[in-house]
Amino acid sequence: MTGRSAPAVLPPSLRAWLGLIAALSTLMVVGLGVMYAGHSEPGRVDRWVIQPTADSVRPPWRSVALATDFLGEPAGAAMLVVAAVTGCLLLRRPRAAVLVVVAVGMTVGTAKLLKSLVGRTIHGDGNLSYPSGHTAFLTALALVVALLATGRLGLGRTAGTLLVLAAALVAGAAMGWAQVALGAHYPTDVLGGWCTALAVTPATAWLVDRVADRRERL
Repeated sequence: MTGRSAPAVLPPSLRAWLGLIAALSTLMVVGLGVMYAGHSEPGRVDRWVIQPTADSVRPPWRSVALATDFLGEPAGAAMLVVAAVTGCLLLRRPRAAVLVVVAVGMTVGTAKLLKSLVGRTIHGDGNLSYPSGHTAFLTALALVVALLATGRLGLGRTAGTLLVLAAALVAGAAMGWAQVALGAHYPTDVLGGWCTALAVTPATAWLVDRVADRRERL
């Protein structure tokens, strides 16, 4: 084939830094998983954070928490993914559209697998909690959008890395707060979900680029 190659979804200037962050995040996910495997109570780190009671998060903040939580539910998540994919296609970035679906799917799938392996529960044996899938989902989606923005704006290594990390921090903090405020997760579950997205999404972006580049050379 001839013609200009599609822009990479993982900008080359960010690969080294995000690779390091992904590796460190993987270690954090594994370490927390080993530490809290089979547990059903908050750990020492969790007790450092104020644990909300049933009535400690009141309107209007409870409504904010519920609205944020909805974004991680199947209906809300589907709406966000469709919106992100549509935006990518309108910007003529089909590779980014593929990354939205694959990265989110891989991140959520990894979180679900880890829940089964770790076996940490909250509010009963049937409620697996580590890592937080809601937090992992929204963080992964924010990472993909930030990577697309970095490529579109032509940001360098420092500015691009800061944008990507800021997007991940804002999304993870917002969803993490909602999950802890609603009593759905321990704080360390939220940290595990955030790190899961940081570990999986850059690796998925690199893989999407590799596969797409290979197909374009055929």
